[in-house]
Amino acid sequence: AVELNLACPNVIGKPIIAYDFDQMGAVLAAVSNLGGVPPLGVKMPPYMDGPHFERAAQVINKYKGMVKYVASINTIGNAFAVDIAAEMPVISSNGGFAGLSGRAVKYTALANVKKMRDLLDPSIDVVGVGGVETGADAFEMILCGASAVQVGTCHWNEGPKCFDRICDELRAIMVEKGYGSVDDFKGKLKPWSKEGAAIARAAKKA
Repeated sequence: AVELNLACPNVIGKPIIAYDFDQMGAVLAAVSNLGGVPPLGVKMPPYMDGPHFERAAQVINKYKGMVKYVASINTIGNAFAVDIAAEMPVISSNGGFAGLSGRAVKYTALANVKKMRDLLDPSIDVVGVGGVETGADAFEMILCGASAVQVGTCHWNEGPKCFDRICDELRAIMVEKGYGSVDDFKGKLKPWSKEGAAIARAAKKA
C-alpha cells in the first residue's frame, strides 16, 4: 500500500490539507483520476470537533473504492518546547514550533480512532497512531476499532526491540482476558456502565 499524507503540520507556510475539506476532496479526486493506483492509505490529522470528524469521513467515504485505510493520527501541530538551560526553543526550525507526538497525544488519538471507525465505511480500515508505547496502548486502540497500530516515538526512543515487547504485552493481555485473536475484541468497546466502573475500581485495587 501507499500512504498519502494529508496531515503534515511541518510544511512551513502551508496549511494542513485535511483541515480544508474541499482541498482534501480535490486531492483525492486527482489521485483517483491517475488510474492504476495501488492500495491507498490516508494519513489523517487530529480532529477536535464533531462536525470535522463528520466532514472528513464524508470525503473519505466518497473514495471508499480507492482508500483502503486511514491512519489516525499524525502529530498535533504547533507544539512548543523550551530548553531551560539554553533559554531557547528545543527545535531549531520554524521558530521552535513543531508537531507533538508520543504519550501526550494518546487520548486524542484514541478519540480519532473511535470516531473514524464509527463514521467510515466498514470496508475502510483504521490504523491507530499516537502514543502507542505498551501492549495496553495497542489493546485500547484495537478495542476502539483499529485494525492495526503504528509505533513512532517509542521506536525512536527505544529502538526496534519495542515491537516484540509491545506484541508480547498485548498477547499477555489477550490471554488474561481469554481472547484467542484480535478479532475477538476489535471494535467491541463497551458503553460506560456502573458495572464496568466497579470492575475498573476493583482492577485498580488488585
